Amino acid sequence: MDIIYRHAVKEDIQIIEMLITQAIAEMEKKQIFQWDELYPIREDFLNDIQYNHLFVGCINCQIAVVFTINEDYDEAYMNGKWKNPDKSFQIIHRLCVRPKFQNKGIAKQTMRYIENKVLLEGKQAVRLDVFSQNPYAVKLYLECGYEKVGKAEWRKGTFYLMEKYLE
Repeated sequence: MDIIYRHAVKEDIQIIEMLITQAIAEMEKKQIFQWDELYPIREDFLNDIQYNHLFVGCINCQIAVVFTINEDYDEAYMNGKWKNPDKSFQIIHRLCVRPKFQNKGIAKQTMRYIENKVLLEGKQAVRLDVFSQNPYAVKLYLECGYEKVGKAEWRKGTFYLMEKYLE
């Protein structure tokens, strides 16, 4: 499936919010209570747009996937036993595939895109956190070669800290 990736713009915000609302409903059907009315919110995405950290992937001119990539992290990331803590990295936040596009390999394709983008920018690793109670996301990252290096406890529970070196 051909996905065209680009920076998100303010005009995308309503579609992004709809995508997130649909994804929350889909997760809750599967008893995954990762996101809610407190996170992620419009301001998170608008802030990401402002700093050019938010990306969308489009299929046939429809936004199918959204994600943020930057170097920002919560202090709980200090709990990670990073293999090479001094190496350069980027962090994935809020990766979400629109429900009608799920189960088509879009998340894996997007992960490859992100990894190539990070390499082209001269970074050596990708880091992320994943909700421990979201078996679909955990499986995705493990299949993509990410390793668990620690845990963080946040409002919703335990999140695994994960990383992949791209060298």
